[in-house]
Amino acid sequence: MKIRTIIIDDEPHAREGLRIRLQEYDSIEIIEECSSGVEAIEKINALSPDLIFLDIQMPEMNGFEVLKNIKSEKTPVVIFITAYDKYALKAFEFHAVDYLLKPIDNVRLKNALDYAINHIHNRNAKYYSEKLKAIADEYLSLISAREKFKAEEKFLNKILVKNKNVIKVISVPDIYWFEAHGDYVYIHCNSEKYILLDSLSALEKKLNPDMFIRIHRSSIVNIEQVEKLKPNEHGDFEVFLKNGTKLKLSRTYKENFQKIFGNKI
Repeated sequence: MKIRTIIIDDEPHAREGLRIRLQEYDSIEIIEECSSGVEAIEKINALSPDLIFLDIQMPEMNGFEVLKNIKSEKTPVVIFITAYDKYALKAFEFHAVDYLLKPIDNVRLKNALDYAINHIHNRNAKYYSEKLKAIADEYLSLISAREKFKAEEKFLNKILVKNKNVIKVISVPDIYWFEAHGDYVYIHCNSEKYILLDSLSALEKKLNPDMFIRIHRSSIVNIEQVEKLKPNEHGDFEVFLKNGTKLKLSRTYKENFQKIFGNKI
């Protein structure tokens, strides 16, 4: 029986190299090659292959996202292909799944094929399908955690300021508000005040917008420190912080302020 096989990789040379190697195996019939995740889903669902070689790192949709979208009743056996990816390797090893690292070694390819062929003839389809789903969930969860960490890492978490002859480390979440003062900024931490040699506009780009919001051309506040607002006679609002500080919310920044709290004032 021929094992109907699809090769999925966005790199043409990688597909060609694998195709040439697989021609040495009489039991393998290559029925399709795909260069993207979207194309792969379409072909797998239409052709119901026995085996797929699936590259993990593809643009737009990675290999695990492909697995999550397979609707074919017969889940194909998968041989994963990846360049070094610690998150993929962790998911593979946790679930004891075979994979090939680029550049592909001939001995590893033969061992992976022997394993896959044996699996095709003897597998429990329901168990295998659940196993693939678990691997995909594991990997996507790891990637999501990494992306969240990277996103948070982009924003300032600590600020160094010179205080007399000492360099002080200030934790950004502890800051109540920032005040523009010419070419520098005052950092207000409860009752203490420090000078930072930076402009308020430049600093604003480095702050997490889910934590800090500009309320005036001269001030940015930590939203966790906002206690209440009070309208004034000029159509603006006075913003009261938890330490008693009173600031002004100008009409220019009112809309952004409302968005972060999710309702109008």
